[in-house]
Amino acid sequence: MSTSKPQKKIHTGSRRGENDWRLFLRLVPYARRHGRSLFVSILLLVPIAVANAVEPQLIGQIISLIRKEPNTYEFLKNRPLLQGLNIIEGLLLITLSVRLLFTGFQGYLVQKLGQQITAEIRQDLFHHVTSLAVRFFDKTAVGKLITRLTSDVEVLGDVFSTGAIGIVSDMFSMLVILGFMFSMQWQLAFLLLIVFLPVACIIIYLQKEYRKANYKVREELSLLNSQLQENIIGINVVQLFRREKFNAELFRRNNQRYVHEVDNTIFYDSAVSSTLEWIALIAVAGVLWVGGDLLLGKSLTFGILSAFIFYAQRLFDPLRQFAEKFTVIQSGFTAIERVSEILDEPIEIRDRANPRFSILDSRLGYIDGITHNPELPTENSQAELGEIRFEHVWFAYKDDDYVIKDLDFTIHPGEKIALVGPTGAGKSSIIRLLCRLYEPNQGRILVDGIDIREIPQAELRRYMAVILQEGFLFAGDVKSNITLGDSYSFEEIQQAAAKTNITQFIEQLPQGYDTQLRERGTNLSSGQKQLLAFARAAIRNPEILILDEATASLDVGTEALIQEALNKLLVGRTAIIIAHRLSTIRNVDRIFVLKRGELIEQGSHEELLQTGGMYATLHNLQMLGS
Repeated sequence: MSTSKPQKKIHTGSRRGENDWRLFLRLVPYARRHGRSLFVSILLLVPIAVANAVEPQLIGQIISLIRKEPNTYEFLKNRPLLQGLNIIEGLLLITLSVRLLFTGFQGYLVQKLGQQITAEIRQDLFHHVTSLAVRFFDKTAVGKLITRLTSDVEVLGDVFSTGAIGIVSDMFSMLVILGFMFSMQWQLAFLLLIVFLPVACIIIYLQKEYRKANYKVREELSLLNSQLQENIIGINVVQLFRREKFNAELFRRNNQRYVHEVDNTIFYDSAVSSTLEWIALIAVAGVLWVGGDLLLGKSLTFGILSAFIFYAQRLFDPLRQFAEKFTVIQSGFTAIERVSEILDEPIEIRDRANPRFSILDSRLGYIDGITHNPELPTENSQAELGEIRFEHVWFAYKDDDYVIKDLDFTIHPGEKIALVGPTGAGKSSIIRLLCRLYEPNQGRILVDGIDIREIPQAELRRYMAVILQEGFLFAGDVKSNITLGDSYSFEEIQQAAAKTNITQFIEQLPQGYDTQLRERGTNLSSGQKQLLAFARAAIRNPEILILDEATASLDVGTEALIQEALNKLLVGRTAIIIAHRLSTIRNVDRIFVLKRGELIEQGSHEELLQTGGMYATLHNLQMLGS
């Protein structure tokens, strides 16, 4: 037997920081799925920007027409004043209608696009999270995951709908306005451009600081959600041990940190708005000052000066909107970074590209790519099913702190095995490895001669059923908590309930099998939840049955009913039973005694008592206590 300790793998390299452009590119594949809507929404920016830029020029023409200035349009010079005014008013009405109509339709398109992208990212993120190994959830707070799946993802939709397309709109609008201004009077246009460039640099700096503050806000929000979720789940402990005031004080401190970080984002956001307001006023004052000199020198008309005053305001309106949308973009980049951390988390446990079914095809009911639930095989056909073999398996949850050390054993088909040992001996870890919730660091695990890494996870977990110490129930009716989404008929559900002797319990519920259960089954007792877990296992007709302290939460009467059902359910099946009450495992075929991840004893109940080892010591202590 090899007892060589596996070498710790050393990982080098670090996550390289992504710039904003690379972060933005991560959203491009989602936008491509809606290319038509994106193209139409961008195309609508042209008439919107042109209509927005034409309006000040038409207002200037009204003044020029009234004053009969030389810059009046040629087709208006020889017309009566009232007729000319009516024509310009009609053109103004047309441009205003075009701008408002197209702006409304374009806003609807981009908002719809943002919501579609948000839904797709949320769906992909949920699928990725549920595909991650259990090891990831051991080190990640649930509240943080919820924050990233909800509020962080919600911000991502705004990156496209309000942010990216909005910024393109504002930049295009500013370019069109600058083009119209230079075509009318280059000196005033150049003056506004000189004012415009430095303020753009200030805005960019403030937005970078805003993004840093916003990242801290998202982190503090995650901590708040984690603490809230922890207190809700542990409300019994909170109230029983009178921790309300203590936990409230902890929450208050976290809440204050969150408010402080939010205040920082408000400061930078307000700084952007106030800066733009001041610069806009300075720009208008500059236009009036320089324009006044040009007007006195007869180099400029009142109509053009009036148009430039409106242009100065309109030039800074897109910049003001640009700054607001850039704030959305910065929040979005923060969200992309946080969501990307989850999406970049490697899926540790994957199915092989070409999984093997040569041995398990008929046993798993995998025929022509369709999974079936086979009927219970006869005793003769089942005699060869359910072999489990651990070959020199090592496993550690963290680094080289091994909880399983060189396990090497075989469980024969149809054999009943009990795992015994003190807390931390590795009993539950063996079950998790067998179900492939974790991968061993070294060695391999075989089911019926096939390495479990060669079997698709869904098929492997359909081949066995696990009943844990505490049955977890989902919100929904009793039927759905037995089938868990698989397509079983109502007759099959009733048969599974009858097999596990829980028909009477279910029929006593208000609506029987249609009784609605609350989240985590809070309207049922612990024992009742466990009864449904037994029916859940029975309906799947597994080849391997695993019981992890499965009867610990049952009262004596209920346990007797379940034990009778278990005796039937265990016939012809391989079974692994974890139990602390040694009196419940006397009749198993073999008992494996574990200590600190090592198999130190194995044998029947009588054999281990005669050996006088750890099992005999544990048994005598329990007998003495009883």
